[in-house]
Amino acid sequence: MNSIFTFPGIGTTWTIDTPVPLSDHTRAAILDAVERFDRTYSRFRADSLVREIARAGAGGRFAFPADDEPLFALYDRLWNVTDGAVDPTVGRALELLGYDARYSLSPVDAPPPSDRPSWRRDVDRRGVLLETKRPLVIDVGAAGKGYLVDKIVTLLQQQGVQEAVVDGSGDLRHAGGPPIRIGLEHPQHPTRAIGVVELAGRSLCASSSNRRAWGTGLHHILDARTGAPTRAVTASWVLAPDAATADGIATALFFTPPARIQTDFDVEWVRMLADGRVQWSDNFSGELFV
Repeated sequence: MNSIFTFPGIGTTWTIDTPVPLSDHTRAAILDAVERFDRTYSRFRADSLVREIARAGAGGRFAFPADDEPLFALYDRLWNVTDGAVDPTVGRALELLGYDARYSLSPVDAPPPSDRPSWRRDVDRRGVLLETKRPLVIDVGAAGKGYLVDKIVTLLQQQGVQEAVVDGSGDLRHAGGPPIRIGLEHPQHPTRAIGVVELAGRSLCASSSNRRAWGTGLHHILDARTGAPTRAVTASWVLAPDAATADGIATALFFTPPARIQTDFDVEWVRMLADGRVQWSDNFSGELFV
């Protein structure tokens, strides 16, 4: 029987499945990595770097952790492939809809801003140094959890743990050991699956508009160009070598024709449309029950 390490982090529950129990040192290192990530990127804590950026009335220069450049480079690619629909400056739009630091879940009764922020217009990036031109609410929810999954897998490998399944509340990465079978949860019927995939040495991430939903038609997957929740797609699943890419593309599939995504990203995907139809990539290696 494998050993399971469960802990809370960045507002959700994590599990790490390994053949033998993790050492106290390794567990402490994982918790420290999660805390450092949260202290940098959380929109929900006053002491985070993201909140500091939001309070900078005239903008400013902000240095992120040196090893997080791949996360920003991924966002550059996601912004390009979605024509700006996936944009880490979407945080203020989420707040206006009620997904704010107080979890008020009450939309602000105000006209939408006419000058929505833009990753390309309002941020100059040089590596991990971001220079902002006005107050911005950064939100890395589209790819951040997957990126943290990857960081934990790297940390485990540095600690000599070569076999593990890291599960960040549904964002999965398998490293070493026998393959595992994962069901693709139906977005409207959590006890049912629309298919299964075999996970071996790669990642599976899913996104669904019903996971963080509130009010009438409100959920967390926003088109940054409009500030409004997307409607055409209800769920997506992506297989990729790393969890950050799988997580980011699972969001991008809500906005962009899959054929365009596959010109830039080597992934397998499935998505469910609002009318219940299911689409999948030609290279999808799992099994679908539709």
